Amino acid sequence: MCASERLALFLDLGEMPPADQFLHKHQLSEHRDSYPLQVAVCEECGLIQLNYVVPPEILYCDDYPYESSTTTAGRRHWGEFARTTTRLLGLTKDDLVVDIGSNVGVLLQMFKEQGTKVLGVDPAANIAEIANKNGIETVAAFFNSESAKKVVASKGQASVITGTNVFAHVGDLHDLMQAVSILLAERGTFIIEAPYFLELLHSLEYDTIYHEHLSYLSVKPLVRFFKQFGMEIFDVQLRDIHGGSIRLFVRRIGVSSSPVAPIVEQMLANEEREKIYELDTLRKFAQGVANNRLALRAMLTGLKQSGSKIVAVSAPAKGMTLLNYCGLGSDFLDFVTEKSRLKIGRYTPGVNIEVVPDDMLLTHQPDYALLLAWNFAEEIMNNLKEFSDRGGKFIIPIPTPRIVG
Repeated sequence: MCASERLALFLDLGEMPPADQFLHKHQLSEHRDSYPLQVAVCEECGLIQLNYVVPPEILYCDDYPYESSTTTAGRRHWGEFARTTTRLLGLTKDDLVVDIGSNVGVLLQMFKEQGTKVLGVDPAANIAEIANKNGIETVAAFFNSESAKKVVASKGQASVITGTNVFAHVGDLHDLMQAVSILLAERGTFIIEAPYFLELLHSLEYDTIYHEHLSYLSVKPLVRFFKQFGMEIFDVQLRDIHGGSIRLFVRRIGVSSSPVAPIVEQMLANEEREKIYELDTLRKFAQGVANNRLALRAMLTGLKQSGSKIVAVSAPAKGMTLLNYCGLGSDFLDFVTEKSRLKIGRYTPGVNIEVVPDDMLLTHQPDYALLLAWNFAEEIMNNLKEFSDRGGKFIIPIPTPRIVG
């Protein structure tokens, strides 16, 4: 964000493959590259960031296996996002909403239902194809100055540009903001949403760290960053999705007479009070991560030694960080269950555990199920209630490994 080279490393999760590179069976014998997963703080602006960037062409391939619509809680969240934004900004049928990294178009569908015009931009061709089939017009491209100019030429400028769980995935944020400046109407609003680093720190959410997540966002570095582009954060909303997220509303400086919401200064003050940019705080977090690994491996080792059968439930990207960092392969877990058809029949990156449909949990009825998508624990455990009714128990790994009956 600030071009400084003063990065202080505080967390090293080792080397691992990209979290969404789920393999087909015939690929298991092929060599797969792994990359460093290390986290540093910028001592100039405070941005928490990876110190190694995997090229996006490797991460967001044509066979990208992530769909943003697989949980009820997720869909409810996107519905709230669209309703809240439409009301806050007074959007009408004449306003265009463009979503960067729009995936299968779940958020845009919600905006469409609010009556706005919508357009998605997503680099994964297979995902863009699904979105277009769902009736959400989507351009299969990386969002940059070139693609932004094409959108303006065909659709005009956007009243709202959204980037949910995507801003933190971008390596060249200066290029992204140049593209935003091209596409965004003079009085338009750029809205980003991402897991909040303060919550990640508080709840030891280290599995949220993977190669796609290049930045771990907080307010202080963003205020400074947006000023470079003549923009300001004018409001912030806290949301509980993904273990605690922030939604930031950004506009051009001087285009509105309405003041910046008091929450912006309040959050800046709170970040300083919590000392989230200080190395002592960050190193304590790193020690907590190491302790979590030891505790989880000890728990699972004890269960295996007692003869228990263990599987994992859900296969989100965050779960791949946890499995690889903790070294949990087929010696611990018999299989991983999923509801996403894009992952079923494949194998998890790195530890190569087979991904099977959720109903296999009842077919095999293991003793324990490690819940990798712990951020949707309540919904998943409710959906799989028959498993626990039969005596199965769930293991929630974050922030402290615990067994739920």
